[in-house]
Amino acid sequence: MESDSSSSKSLSHWLQISSLELLVGIADHGSLSAGAREAGMAQPNASRALKALERRLGYSLVTRKTTGSTLTAEGVLTVQWAREALASLEALAAGARSLADAGGSELQFGASMTVAEYLAPQWIGRLHQVLPQITPRMRIMNSQDVIRAVQQGEVGLGFVETPHIPLGLKSEPVFRDEMLIVVAPGHEWTKRDQPLTLHELQSTALIEREEGSGTRAFLDYVAHAQRPKPVAEFNSNATICQCAAGGMGPAVLSQLAVESQLADVTLVEIAFDGPALLRELHAIWPAVQVLGRTEQTLLQIAADHESHSA
Repeated sequence: MESDSSSSKSLSHWLQISSLELLVGIADHGSLSAGAREAGMAQPNASRALKALERRLGYSLVTRKTTGSTLTAEGVLTVQWAREALASLEALAAGARSLADAGGSELQFGASMTVAEYLAPQWIGRLHQVLPQITPRMRIMNSQDVIRAVQQGEVGLGFVETPHIPLGLKSEPVFRDEMLIVVAPGHEWTKRDQPLTLHELQSTALIEREEGSGTRAFLDYVAHAQRPKPVAEFNSNATICQCAAGGMGPAVLSQLAVESQLADVTLVEIAFDGPALLRELHAIWPAVQVLGRTEQTLLQIAADHESHSA
């Protein structure tokens, strides 16, 4: 393959950052289509970008097969350089944003219901101690809406409960949350001699969060089966607790949401003989975005809070 004459010129005249992101995406995911999604490109554009990059470098980067795409020996080495170049650009962007954040500013972030109700207030309090000049603005949504807001650039950082993080988003676990099966003290399950089985949980109608919530998505993930229509749906953990305590039916909620009710015995936890009802709550942000100093500080506070709570 002959090198394009432009390769003798400064890289800034022809090298596109998106082409490097595409190449790294192919290396990480093993196909052109997945690499294109990672770089935010349509596949036809990605094919053209890869061919242009190979032409200008003067050698082949990828071998395409029906089973996917593999890097050539030259491609493997080029990917290493590309990662280093992208990391340097991220450091430049992060440094610039940190300087821009030096004065007072706002921090907008999205949080799912459980995070917003039981974790974020402590994080915000700590953030105010560390960066008193920052004004936090929290948007409270269910997990699916937080994901959508991050994808559309409405917020730069989000916190979600769902077990599925879409491609194109980076994520970092910030809290390990246990889900508990709870009922009113007079419910028939409180008289059981044996723990509840997975089949029984799968086949029982529950009081649940709405579609799109992380709690609902986690239950679907654990069940691995079609579940009955909920007894009722609410977008509030507190409302579900009250309805369960009133005898409407069982519920599965975060330990954070039911601690006080269990202590007051207005709700009773039911033992479960099934997969561990543990989930990780994640911070999410666009893969192409570098978090600024303020977002990085909030992320660190969230992670530190769990280690101190453990």
